[in-house]
Amino acid sequence: MEQKFAAQLFTLREELKTGIRPIFKKLKEQGWAGVQISALPQGYDQNEVAQALKENDLKAVGMHIGLDRLESDLDGVLKEADLYGTKDIICPFISEEYRTEQGYQTLKEKLNDIAQKAPGYRISYHNHAFEFETTINKQDALTYLLDPSEDNQILAEIDVYWVKKAGLNPTTFIEPYANRMPIIHLKDMTNDERQTFAEVGEGVIDFLPILKWGEANGVEWYAVEQDVCERPPLDCLQTSLENLKNLAKQL
Repeated sequence: MEQKFAAQLFTLREELKTGIRPIFKKLKEQGWAGVQISALPQGYDQNEVAQALKENDLKAVGMHIGLDRLESDLDGVLKEADLYGTKDIICPFISEEYRTEQGYQTLKEKLNDIAQKAPGYRISYHNHAFEFETTINKQDALTYLLDPSEDNQILAEIDVYWVKKAGLNPTTFIEPYANRMPIIHLKDMTNDERQTFAEVGEGVIDFLPILKWGEANGVEWYAVEQDVCERPPLDCLQTSLENLKNLAKQL
């Protein structure tokens, strides 16, 4: 199972500005099997990223690509995905203009259209907590977007922290997405009034049932992300990885 643990590069967005290859090398040395492509420095060299993956034997665990680029440069996105050897493309965030009933309906149409234009690739959506603030057809907007029906091609990339932040149980929430969530986002929540980001295994979220469910229901990668770190981000990722490895031994 340790070969399913990946570091989400948004955690290291500042560190990556000092050099992509050294950061990838450090992640490999920590024991990560893959990285999820996100938050690379402006003007980054795709070939450098591909070389950094190859020389450190790291897998590309999908790419976080904004909706604007998915619409304006889909061919370029697919070529970049091919360069890194991944078929997973994830919409990671939406602007406020989409956070309405009509906006989510439009978003669902757009992501399905993108999926239609990209056969052989997997299009997923990564949530935050704001999706739970809008109701569509008597369900929250995230449940609406990720409806596990045959005619909906949008796959899930559930972020368990944000589900918890919205006041829901992550273990229960992910159940409808069996074999529709190739990548899940793991991050923990502090056990205090702040309810802010914590290293996996250091907060209030119970990850063992989440990992058990993932292993039984088609999760291929567990991507660890920590939006804000109170220690050096690489140290935080190391703690998360060590805790995940200990949890994996209990499965």
